[in-house]
Amino acid sequence: MSSTPSSGSSLWATVKAVAWSFLGVRRSSDFQDDIGRLKPYHIIAVGLLGGILFVLSLIALVNWVVVK
Repeated sequence: MSSTPSSGSSLWATVKAVAWSFLGVRRSSDFQDDIGRLKPYHIIAVGLLGGILFVLSLIALVNWVVVK
């Protein structure tokens, strides 16, 4: 893989990799491709953002259920 992916596709690939990791379903071959292609600090940033969004959505869901 001599060509470098564009930043937009790299971001989308990172988001997809992190989302599949959150779900816990990821093929080993896809994981190996991600290791060589994605940058670790992008994965960390997207993972932290995804975790924060998940927690905030749970808080919003609980508040919505309690208020109703």
